[in-house]
Amino acid sequence: MSTKDFVEKDYYKVLGVPKDATEAEIKKAYRKLAREFHPDANKGDSRAEERFKEISEANDVLSDPKRRKEYDEARALFGNGGFRPGPGAGGGSFNFDLGDLFGGGAQGGSAGGFGGGLGDVFGGLFNRGGPGTRTQPRRGQDIDTEVTLSFTEAVDGATVPLRMTSQAPCKACSGTGDKNGTPRVCPTCVGTGQVSRGGSGSFSLTDPCADCRGRGLIAQDPCEVCKGSGRARSSRTMQVRIPAGVSDGQRIRLRGKGGPGETGGPAGDLYVTVHVDAHPVFGRKGDNLTVTVPVTYPEAALGGEIRVPTLGGPPVTLKLPAGTPNGRTMRARGKGAVRKDGTRGDLLVTVEVSVPSQLGDSAREALESYRKATADEDPRAELFQAAKGA
Repeated sequence: MSTKDFVEKDYYKVLGVPKDATEAEIKKAYRKLAREFHPDANKGDSRAEERFKEISEANDVLSDPKRRKEYDEARALFGNGGFRPGPGAGGGSFNFDLGDLFGGGAQGGSAGGFGGGLGDVFGGLFNRGGPGTRTQPRRGQDIDTEVTLSFTEAVDGATVPLRMTSQAPCKACSGTGDKNGTPRVCPTCVGTGQVSRGGSGSFSLTDPCADCRGRGLIAQDPCEVCKGSGRARSSRTMQVRIPAGVSDGQRIRLRGKGGPGETGGPAGDLYVTVHVDAHPVFGRKGDNLTVTVPVTYPEAALGGEIRVPTLGGPPVTLKLPAGTPNGRTMRARGKGAVRKDGTRGDLLVTVEVSVPSQLGDSAREALESYRKATADEDPRAELFQAAKGA
């Protein structure tokens, strides 16, 4: 917004006070209007937000005796954009473009015989190019939290309560940072919340304003709860849906579920790190579940059918081929973890030949007979042959 625009604004009208209003009257009017039109009290109302900017802008000038004096002099000099010469200057009035005066063109500081004084007046009054971009919306804080799920919850998905602590608008001062709800625009960054530092060539870098901590506003009477920051720690519990198929250590991003924004800004994101408890029977390998199933020696040697448990469902029956070696893995399709597309992985079944720790008389006699029947077979012969050849 140009200097001309500011000169033509009637700040007294914006605050609804007469031109001879005292500082106390100006302060009282500003507080009343600021409470009414503050963005935190008018969520999503762009007209109220614009009105709040105008009110803050007017108060920023009129509450400062020096800037108010300069503003009054500028208004008296230019009126509604027309220059009024005094007695002896030919009478009447004539208009000229204020842009010519402020543009710093060929007329420089000598236009109209006013020298360089006007530049100093308006440079002081409208420091840093005017407060047209003050009180910018600020994005909410990102929140990191953790959740521990059971093995089954991780596979199938679950809705869990999460208690989160984050920065939110201070309830004591309605997020203004001021005990009376009437902060003033930061003079350092002129309400933008950012300051520029020179770079090379035509480039410059911006940093958050250190004086207002990037808020664009400074408390005149700091709130005792938030110490003037306008933000305070707030705890809340939220029901969060954890998608099916998450794995241990996975970090999930939930957009817009973080800390609330400021001055109409969007909420931050919620990052959830998932921990998964071990299951006494099943394991996990990507989208597949794993399970180890014990079988007897006759089942492994002669073959047969075995029943295998599944996670949360009925058992499945797998055919065990004759001569199945210890450690062989078979596959039960569609009985694994849920994938992103809604389909399921497989259940990988590893066979483990069970060796009994105690034998009855009949079982021992049967095994002795088997040993005699296979006495000529040496299962380690190939092992020794390979070792000798190496």
